[in-house]
Amino acid sequence: MRTAIMQPYFLPYIGYFQLIAAVDLFIVYDNIKYTKKGWINRNRLLRNGADSVFSLPLKAAPDHLDVRERRLAEGFRPDKLLNQFKEAYRRAPYFDQAFPMLEEILGFGDPNLFAFLRHSIQKTCGYLGIATEIRTSSDIGIDHGLRGQEKVIALCEAVGATIYVNPIGGTELYGREAFQTRGIDLRFLRALPGDYVQFENDFVPWLSIIDLMMFNSVNDLKTRWLVQFELT
Repeated sequence: MRTAIMQPYFLPYIGYFQLIAAVDLFIVYDNIKYTKKGWINRNRLLRNGADSVFSLPLKAAPDHLDVRERRLAEGFRPDKLLNQFKEAYRRAPYFDQAFPMLEEILGFGDPNLFAFLRHSIQKTCGYLGIATEIRTSSDIGIDHGLRGQEKVIALCEAVGATIYVNPIGGTELYGREAFQTRGIDLRFLRALPGDYVQFENDFVPWLSIIDLMMFNSVNDLKTRWLVQFELT
């Protein structure tokens, strides 16, 4: 069984969903430290021909808290963020198909950050036709005091994984031998570059999955973009 394990991100780029589609089980971390300068609650959209950051505002909290312990800001205005997307993409060819999914994502009522992010991942997978099972890390019975590679291996063993797939950036974090001695084949996924028409602008790569959805049909998303990667 192929398994991948990642922290949650808000409307991440296509490589994240390629990873989910490439495995049988996707485990999303909820008991992992929230990082301020990462991409957990923010990403990039296209605005006036350039990339622009959008984000989920969070309630102030201590730096040591896990993702599942963080909450959206009490003053969070989903309609305000929806308007950012509408302003950026209302002329895009597949706006009418993709925007209702955004409304469902941003209309989610639970202010818990992890619950909000997991819901957004599931909704996006549904739009893309990805049927991979998704589980939450803290629901799996291991020693959650483990860190790094040892925690990943423990999670893989607990769910019966025979292959662990990680984004290509993990080549410096994980060693094949450590996995092989536990009966697990370590593979790395590299998203392959590609472009598409973004209005009349020069192409801006690796934006949020939303950008891809606004300019590509569901069929192209499934048959071209979800399979545009290589495993090493």
